[in-house]
Amino acid sequence: MANPLLFRPITLRDVEVRNRLWVSPMCQYSVTALDGVPRDWHLQHLGALARGGAGLVMVEATAVVPEGRISPRDLGLWEDAQVPSFARLAEIVHAHGARIGVQLAHAGRKASTYPWLPDFTGGTQPEAEGGWPTVGPSAVAFGELAAPRALETTELAGIVAAFVASANRAVAAGFDVLELHAAHGYLFHSFLSPFSNQRDDAYGGDLAGRARLLRETTRAVRAAHPAVPLVVRISATEWVEGGFDLTEARQLVAWLAEDGADLVDASSAANILKAPIPVGPGYQVPLAAALREGPLPVGAVGMITTAAQAETILATGQADIVSIGRPLLADPHLPLRWARELRAPAAESLLPPQYHRAQF
Repeated sequence: MANPLLFRPITLRDVEVRNRLWVSPMCQYSVTALDGVPRDWHLQHLGALARGGAGLVMVEATAVVPEGRISPRDLGLWEDAQVPSFARLAEIVHAHGARIGVQLAHAGRKASTYPWLPDFTGGTQPEAEGGWPTVGPSAVAFGELAAPRALETTELAGIVAAFVASANRAVAAGFDVLELHAAHGYLFHSFLSPFSNQRDDAYGGDLAGRARLLRETTRAVRAAHPAVPLVVRISATEWVEGGFDLTEARQLVAWLAEDGADLVDASSAANILKAPIPVGPGYQVPLAAALREGPLPVGAVGMITTAAQAETILATGQADIVSIGRPLLADPHLPLRWARELRAPAAESLLPPQYHRAQF
């Protein structure tokens, strides 16, 4: 191809990202010190992904408060002492020419689980083993996990403040992009869904109420950092009638544009057990395409596994960027291979000089 879209730069605010093939946030459950601080594993893992030619590396779900971690072995940015280690991550990613973002998260009712490693058997990790009580919009459990405590209305301003404080730390560490995690059944998504949000105050009821917490947080982070690109990841449908769906997602995207978001990353599901998800190659791309009819650029994710598939998504106008995850775990250099396969003019510049003898 003369100049494939996948390897052309994209600019959000004043931040140029070298290409449109991004690394999805992927939890590693590798903070063995249980203090939220990235160490050797994260440096090697994320550095390799940046060296492999991706445009932006999005760091995994990073908790804004300790009780917002999915598991005790998650990353966190809830205190200033964590900043220097995140700054080292940013230095390494930048050294390889990529941009770095962080997915700021609160797991809500899906927090305090055992780490999702090969021996994971499910369930809430009890306090006696390092877990903690969970919170959510309502006292509605996710599957067999422990039922959360419903957050008081007076506590929600503290949630917003925690996201802003973590965003401040990420920017101080040198991160280029911020992402709010409003997908996959975690706190913001559980507020958006009528299945998990049964509140009768201003943060429940209709979509305007259910979206209030996410919108307040988006506006607050934007006000604190007017020049930093802000991405919001959402589950564009729960795949179950009566849940948060694509119609509501379209309205949410319109509101997020008003609130200062720069891009929406369109994932789906994970707030309801056993939803009939039509899993297959590119199964979530139509969600991105539908949302792209709105006012914001959109990212596509989910079982995107070939260069031709990724380029087609962009060339047919279904999305503005493509994020991949598990294929990069198998081959961190996949962007280098795809750039060569598509004959992108940028292919040579992406290749580290030390690797020029390799056959990509």
